[in-house]
Amino acid sequence: MAHPSTFPAEQWLARWRGTPGLLNLAVTYACPISIDDLISLSTEDDDGPVITSSKLGYGSINGSSELRQSVAKLASGQETRLTEDDVIITQGAISANFLVLYALLGPTDHAICVYPVYTQLYSVPETFGSQVSFWQLKEENGFIPDVQDLNELFQRNTKMIILNNPNNPTGAVIPEAVLRDIVEIAKARGVIVFSDEVYRPLFHEPENAPPPITTFGYTRTLASGSMSKSLSLPGIRIGWVASPDKELIAACSRRRNYTTISVSQVDDQIATYALSPAVQPALLQRNIGLARRNRRLVAAFVARHADRCRWVCPGGGTMAWIQFRGAASGRPVDDEAFCTRVVDECKVLLVPGSHSFGCGEDFAGYVRLAYVCDTAVVEEGLARLSKYLEEHLQD
Repeated sequence: MAHPSTFPAEQWLARWRGTPGLLNLAVTYACPISIDDLISLSTEDDDGPVITSSKLGYGSINGSSELRQSVAKLASGQETRLTEDDVIITQGAISANFLVLYALLGPTDHAICVYPVYTQLYSVPETFGSQVSFWQLKEENGFIPDVQDLNELFQRNTKMIILNNPNNPTGAVIPEAVLRDIVEIAKARGVIVFSDEVYRPLFHEPENAPPPITTFGYTRTLASGSMSKSLSLPGIRIGWVASPDKELIAACSRRRNYTTISVSQVDDQIATYALSPAVQPALLQRNIGLARRNRRLVAAFVARHADRCRWVCPGGGTMAWIQFRGAASGRPVDDEAFCTRVVDECKVLLVPGSHSFGCGEDFAGYVRLAYVCDTAVVEEGLARLSKYLEEHLQD
């Protein structure tokens, strides 16, 4: 399969950015929050996150001690306790992912990557000459990786297994038992497990949430994360990579010197405040409530148009992966053409699946719909989509 040398999903979004009157059901961060909103969520009487007397030099190279301690707690569990020295702060998760793949994979290496997935996770290794095999996620398995398939993908030079949990674009959550099986297989082979966990901890049923990949007692694991998606702060550009393996973190740190001196001190302060015990629980509760409420709206839409739509109800993150079909033919729509017409006629922005996540070959008819935005936007967007489907039975 020929993998794209470009970034189709991001190019698609850039194509429509700035279109007047567009309802955006494509961008996958939870409804953004302001600094005033953060302060209102705090259980403490404080002056907010920004210390205006701070001199705005570079700051700590790997991120402030306070922020790295907060991230270390997010990446810790009963079996593994991380410290601030196990964390590197980056400019968003996209930089964290790039850093891991740049630092740890090269021309002689092979990686196994779940698919569909955020394009960066397999295209960056290929850019550096690595070979990547797709671990295809199947609808009949709820888009959860099948461990039996994994065993058949290893090669002599396999160095890394790449996961995304919750998954973009399907919203599927890999359960703890499956993660444990993956880790045991990787451990037996000495293979690194890297998990993009940018949509963590936005699980719609928190009581069933799996632990981070860094908490299974296997050191050769890394997780990336961000303030952008589940924590509603995409504008501050704060992400991270965490690992219990000192050598892996050191390798990432050495490569980081080529791309980043430090992150913004102001961004660091805002992220630290948002992750504090006084703010984070309320912020996450807000977003879980929004996700559950809006997911019900999407579920009702899919049920109403069962002759046109199919999906696996997402368990986490901010998006649904819906296949649209022609009412008469039952065949999957041309997802790129469909999404283009929906923009033109409905002023609703979606992301075409085959075009953006299937290398133009797989996942025909699938569309990524982001729903953890303002509820009024979801309601109006779905109403416009319903009207479109009723008027275009052949599409």
